[in-house]
Amino acid sequence: MAARSKDNDKGKAKSLKQSRVKQVAQSYRITKQSDPRIGLLLLGVFVLAALVGFGLLWLLPGHWVFDIVGGLLLGILAVLIVFGRRAQKAAFAQIEGKPGAAAAALSMLRRGWKVDPTIAFNKNQDVVHRVVGPPGIVLVGEGTSPNRIRSLLASERRKHERVASEVTIHEVVAGNSEGAVPVRRLSRHVTKLGRQLKPAEMTGVLARLKALDANRSNIPLPKGPVPTNLKGARQNMRGR
Repeated sequence: MAARSKDNDKGKAKSLKQSRVKQVAQSYRITKQSDPRIGLLLLGVFVLAALVGFGLLWLLPGHWVFDIVGGLLLGILAVLIVFGRRAQKAAFAQIEGKPGAAAAALSMLRRGWKVDPTIAFNKNQDVVHRVVGPPGIVLVGEGTSPNRIRSLLASERRKHERVASEVTIHEVVAGNSEGAVPVRRLSRHVTKLGRQLKPAEMTGVLARLKALDANRSNIPLPKGPVPTNLKGARQNMRGR
């Protein structure tokens, strides 16, 4: 039994490693489409960072082998950081302007955030997504007409105020119009809205919002392609 368990663990670890390698390879291919020189850039970053690391370690007492190893590790770290940022930028370039782009961007938020995509929409396929986190309730609208989006956001705000009047509610328009937040900056913008809601209060707020959503009519979701979420880009950016 113990041997079988070890074999299963090894199999899972091998499968996870292969999945990670495929994910990185896919991210690289996507990034290369919008950034053809990514290979040369990463090579240059690796060489430069490795030389700088080796030079700094050479000044310290120790064996030269450790200096080389340290330089190589610094070069790899620099490549991971640069590649993560480039991959994220390429992923945003692919989804920007497509239906569901804001929801995909919001999926990058870490633990402590609850994201509910497409809680409301109109016949023109303007949609509202909801985020609950430290700033309170954040209603994010996206679509083709800023005026329609703001009208839809105002309607949703009134509904949310009826069940959570004591919670701060923010309205954000995602897009490239005047006063809107570009999709590539959306998750960062949301995290900088402040801290009004404590983690202990989130459970009660989410329960009331669940009751609100249960009373909505069952209308089919708007049609259109939904972009892949940015989980892979986020993991690459964090070196995981």
